[in-house]
Amino acid sequence: QVQLVESGGGLVQAGDSLRLSCAASGRTFSSYVMAWFRQAPGKEREFVAGIRWGAGSAYYTDSVKGRFTISRDNAKNTVYLQMNTLKPEDTAVYYCALDLDGYGTIFVEGTQYDYWGQGTQVTVSS
Repeated sequence: QVQLVESGGGLVQAGDSLRLSCAASGRTFSSYVMAWFRQAPGKEREFVAGIRWGAGSAYYTDSVKGRFTISRDNAKNTVYLQMNTLKPEDTAVYYCALDLDGYGTIFVEGTQYDYWGQGTQVTVSS
């Protein structure tokens, strides 16, 4: 059974930084995609960033380009989301997700992902 455990959320002020972590366990990972999604109150879940595990290439939604960086540590089976210059509109519950079957395609649709973490709250005050 695959498990994804997120950490690193919190309350910060606009302009601050946070780093989220998502540790994956439960099986051997080779070719897959991990991604971060977020869901703000009253809004639908949205894709934030994704990374191909093998190649390390990444894709971001436009609103976070230049501010957020997704990365992975192969040895630790962990993916990170470094969030800089945070804005109040970044406030949301952030979820990591794992796609085992997409053959390296970074999907923005959450339905393509097989496993999800429990979520971590990020609150950015103005």
